[in-house]
Amino acid sequence: MKMNVLGRSGLKVSEFCLGSMTWGTQNVAAEAHDQIDRALDAGINFIDTAEMYPVNPVSEETVGRTERIIGLWFERDARREDVILATKHSGEGLAIVRDGAPISSQTIPEAIEGSLRRLKTDYIDLYQFHWPNRGSYMFRKNWSFDPSGQLMLNTDEHMEDALDALQKEVNRGTIRAFGLSNESAWGTTKWLEVANRMSGPRVASVQNEYSLMCRLYDTDMAEMSIQEDVPLLAFSPLAAGMLSGKYQGGAIPEGSRMSLVENLGGRKTERAFEAVDAYLAIARKHDLDPTQMALAWCKTRPFMGSIIFGATSLDQLDTCLGAIELELSEDVLSDIDAAHRAHPMPY
Repeated sequence: MKMNVLGRSGLKVSEFCLGSMTWGTQNVAAEAHDQIDRALDAGINFIDTAEMYPVNPVSEETVGRTERIIGLWFERDARREDVILATKHSGEGLAIVRDGAPISSQTIPEAIEGSLRRLKTDYIDLYQFHWPNRGSYMFRKNWSFDPSGQLMLNTDEHMEDALDALQKEVNRGTIRAFGLSNESAWGTTKWLEVANRMSGPRVASVQNEYSLMCRLYDTDMAEMSIQEDVPLLAFSPLAAGMLSGKYQGGAIPEGSRMSLVENLGGRKTERAFEAVDAYLAIARKHDLDPTQMALAWCKTRPFMGSIIFGATSLDQLDTCLGAIELELSEDVLSDIDAAHRAHPMPY
């Protein structure tokens, strides 16, 4: 397993990361623990979670359940040192967590203490802000994104306030590094600028959606990643399962994400299915598993820190793990480029 250092944090993570957002709704604790065991045996040392997980659906009754499931695994196996653990602070607008309060120096200590308690650990390796206070173009908001209402003064004050609180947590030993999620190039560089001015924790990584079908990261964010040494943690690298091909032809497998979230978070469009057909044809042409092809393609990107995938069964997990050793040929990459040009931004 290839290992990558997250920016300048010193954290060394596996090229693939085990996502956990279904643990507690689509998966029970025993299944989640089996997934962790299998992933670690394959060389993965990185697990990503969030205080708001599980999803499908997100609900007041289940908030924090995924972290508790991971905590039970730590309690059972006492292998905390074998895992780089990432979790996230929910932000403004999610009413079921802290009544929808924005991220601030008041919420950060409380959120961290809650995660530590549920995770049954003394420290979090990578602590991420799930989305920015000022808003974001992520989750299909890019089609109508308007940043003109953002106030520079409020942004600067918030970043200084938050970084001061985070530095106190670093000093306490409760977190080792700080990361962003669903952030922009401007936002990330602002965090870097403020951290440099304050000597606060520097952004180690940014976790944004990225796949063959969602390539918003390829321009400004890619340049930021390379120039500022802030790698991407790619979530939804299989486009919520679409790139496996399991939803083609109107199929909705029982227990699948589409059976629970009908529009797959805005990804379900006619053009999306056409794009999937093109990628499936490439996989058939080169005798590749489409899931493994999609994951292996992410490895080729020069800004990649780790690729976060999830599974609801051990069979799905084993399929994903098959991408660890897969290297795509130049012919495959050329065909993928052609498909992307023919089917850009399908959702």
